[in-house]
Amino acid sequence: HVQLVESGGGSVQTGGSLRLSCAASGFVVSTYCMGWFRQAPGKEREGVASIDTNSNTKYADSVKGRFTISSDVAVGTMYLQMNSLKPEDTAVYTCAIVFRGCATVSGPADFPYWGQGTQVTVS
Repeated sequence: HVQLVESGGGSVQTGGSLRLSCAASGFVVSTYCMGWFRQAPGKEREGVASIDTNSNTKYADSVKGRFTISSDVAVGTMYLQMNSLKPEDTAVYTCAIVFRGCATVSGPADFPYWGQGTQVTVS
């Protein structure tokens, strides 16, 4: 079965950096869209970044220029490099995957598989 496991969260000061990892297993497909989402207390879940099979990427305006999404297909892992972190980046970050292209995805509801989430706290 599909399994996604995040790691790399933690607490950093404003301006610091963190790299999140999402290890994916349990499937062999040729087309996928993987995304990072975050949810802060009292707020709705929001999309942060996405990457597809062809390494096309997309970012939320709030993280453009600071976050970089990437993937290493050989090891089945997706990453989110987060630089210049701000207190408003504080949230639980979760990775998700859907087995079709990102162009066909409109939001979190389109992703059937999710990780457990990792906390990022910026102070």
